[in-house]
Amino acid sequence: MIRLRMSTHDAHYGGNLVNGARMLDLFGDVATELLIMQDGDEGLFRAYDNVEFLAPVYAGDFIEAVGEIVEVGNSSRKMVFEARKVIAPRPDISDSAADVLEEPIVVCRASGTCVTPKKCQRKNN
Repeated sequence: MIRLRMSTHDAHYGGNLVNGARMLDLFGDVATELLIMQDGDEGLFRAYDNVEFLAPVYAGDFIEAVGEIVEVGNSSRKMVFEARKVIAPRPDISDSAADVLEEPIVVCRASGTCVTPKKCQRKNN
């Protein structure tokens, strides 16, 4: 799991809207961690087979990205990911006000395949 705050640097569009591709960056980092735990190697992200952007993300939002390996082949690892907004800023109250959301808001889901070449797999062989 990765949790971080979207900054104004992440905002790409008017109204401090964050580019959806930023969630894919987070999923890539989650995938790297999962591959290291699975294989002892960073491996490579081969492809996404599904990406759904479900809610907007803004500068100041805290996003939690999680993933899971759901299928293991000889060198391929099928993964699923989810990004959730867990804290939202409250500029209507003050510049530094924020709320922890009672229910996280799912902002993005994806699935994809990563590959760890056999010669790089140091675990579970």
